[in-house]
Amino acid sequence: MKLNNVVLMGLMVAGSLISASGAYAAQLDTAQKQQVEGVVHDYLVKNPQVMMDSLMTYQAKQQAEQMDKAIKKVELASRQNAEAIFNDASDPVVGNPKGKVTLVEFFDYQCSHCIAMHPTIDALMKKYPDLRVVYKEFPIRGPVSEEASRVALAAGLQGKYQALHSALMDAAGKGQLTEEGIYKIAASVGLNVDKLKADAKSPAIDKQIKADYQLAQTLGLWGTPALFVAKSTVKNNAAVGPVFVPGEEDEATLGQRLVKLGA
Repeated sequence: MKLNNVVLMGLMVAGSLISASGAYAAQLDTAQKQQVEGVVHDYLVKNPQVMMDSLMTYQAKQQAEQMDKAIKKVELASRQNAEAIFNDASDPVVGNPKGKVTLVEFFDYQCSHCIAMHPTIDALMKKYPDLRVVYKEFPIRGPVSEEASRVALAAGLQGKYQALHSALMDAAGKGQLTEEGIYKIAASVGLNVDKLKADAKSPAIDKQIKADYQLAQTLGLWGTPALFVAKSTVKNNAAVGPVFVPGEEDEATLGQRLVKLGA
């Protein structure tokens, strides 16, 4: 018998010993067990990558299972909080306000994946005229992020949320987003900066950002972007609730999700 076959047999027997019942293991006497263990030991010493590959495969499987459980947990919470996710009257809505399918994004202006998602969402709005998009300001990356969110929401009071949102995302993508620069960008898109500064500090905007934080915590979100897609008529505890997308997703894949929902 060739050595490789001996090794293979040893590995198979060793694996069987780990998972087999005591009755099966008892079929091998002590000498046979030691022989098998020796073959396996020698093989692994000479080929440590085999063990590393096995561990990596196991870890990947465990991580995938954990992610699947986390996604299902968020989706369950989203069914129970669909109204707050999709139909909060204070949220900025772009695209088609009466669209049959809604995409919600929890995002941060300094999140690289959110920045990458910006042109994707713009492209989807152009491609699917029945798409309604809701933005949830979720500034988790420090003072600049929070200031950007406050100013963007304040821009909505002047009817220019989308214009400023796009300009801020473009600046962030170039690494040019600063607290001082936010207002220069606002001026460049035609906003009244004095009014903007006052509105950004208003109790109403405080309340909205806190509400988005609280909702994210209730849903169990762990980062940005966090996307939810559903029919615009989705209600709390709907049997077919929102689909949760935990992170950046390419245009084609996200588009397929929208089409399935009727976009």
